[in-house]
Amino acid sequence: MPPYRSALPTWLNNAYTESHIGLALRILAERESRRENIRSICQSRVRASLASSSSLKTSSPCSPGGSVPTSHLEHYSMAAAHQVPNLPRNRYTDVVPYDRTRVIVESGSAAGRYLNANWVLERHGHKWWIATQAPLPTTTHTFLSLIMHPIPNPARLLGTSHTPRHEGSLPSHDTTRIRTVVQLTKNFEGGRMKAHPYFPTEVGQSVIVPPDPGLSVPALKVTLLCTKNHEDAQCLQSTVAISPVDLTSTLQTATPSEMNGDESYRSEEDHDKRVIFQHLMYTAWPDHGVPGDEDRTSLLAFLKLVDRSNRDPSFCSYPPTIEPPSCQRQCDPDPPILVGCSAGIGRTGSFIALSSLLRHGGFLPSAATPTPTSAIPPSPLGTLPRALIGDLVVEEIDSLREQRPRMVERPEQTLLIYELLIRAFQGA
Repeated sequence: MPPYRSALPTWLNNAYTESHIGLALRILAERESRRENIRSICQSRVRASLASSSSLKTSSPCSPGGSVPTSHLEHYSMAAAHQVPNLPRNRYTDVVPYDRTRVIVESGSAAGRYLNANWVLERHGHKWWIATQAPLPTTTHTFLSLIMHPIPNPARLLGTSHTPRHEGSLPSHDTTRIRTVVQLTKNFEGGRMKAHPYFPTEVGQSVIVPPDPGLSVPALKVTLLCTKNHEDAQCLQSTVAISPVDLTSTLQTATPSEMNGDESYRSEEDHDKRVIFQHLMYTAWPDHGVPGDEDRTSLLAFLKLVDRSNRDPSFCSYPPTIEPPSCQRQCDPDPPILVGCSAGIGRTGSFIALSSLLRHGGFLPSAATPTPTSAIPPSPLGTLPRALIGDLVVEEIDSLREQRPRMVERPEQTLLIYELLIRAFQGA
């Protein structure tokens, strides 16, 4: 065990024992196994319904019946992900979003587009995130559309309108916009593509991303404006612009690589609708693992960098400018962050859990417009065992798994959360 345990809060000091962590890992695994069983029943019944009918509303939960209560089936329903048109939009067939919290992409006439992503609320930090799988060629336009267009405030979208404010904070917005994307996987790992790249690698270059066939929405021009390396945070930060372009119908099936650098594919760009976002890639988190001891200080630095960048209103434009107060009031001071790895569960869940608990511990600023924990419906599985109530790591992970399946997937990722919190409190 690490030294200087007196520097730790009581709950963490009590939790970081071999016997307690063994119990925590066992109970977390048992509860997720129960969710998995319900998800399997849902999937089987959705497939059976599809086999017997040519259509199934994407909002329909799996059919009730059997030994599992209807309320459980409705709570953990994933019917939308198993619709035939959406199947190729899932990177992994066994990692799909809950209907209850899934992100629905609204963009012009292409409303209600499917993306393998969930709205996720920090239990103890009270900030909203979007947890997502890495883009596929079949989902890149939808993924970029989520960034391109304003989105409803998630507290209102999911039925919780009360958001208490800190003194001096700005009021919550009816709509917001993603301006920070966190990528926790490299595009290629272990010789396999883990994330489909969607912007160029050379500053000043652009690619054109066509919409899905049959959708009457503009193609998107994606331009890399600048990059910056943060060695202390093991991060490559890229400033990226997205803007709609009007392509002729005969060119809408061309691939981004075919269009890149070919002036015949370049139509007039709508500069007034250009959107800027920051892409922050952490490069020291291996797939199916955790950062080594030598990289954990950089992960803490990266967590702080992400939060700081997301709150910087100068990133709303390019080149960055210090906006006048009137512009800052129109700009969400702390919008949701879009975060993903490959599947969007292991590294992604761990990153959100760490952010939440670091925020709770005072190592990150409070959410500008915090949403209360009551926005998360009670689990049909009931409360945690008494011995684990008050362990904020367990409470956070269990809450995340209620919002997106299999978050913080591996036991070593749970241990990482405990250990990084200890490092933060000890000032290491």
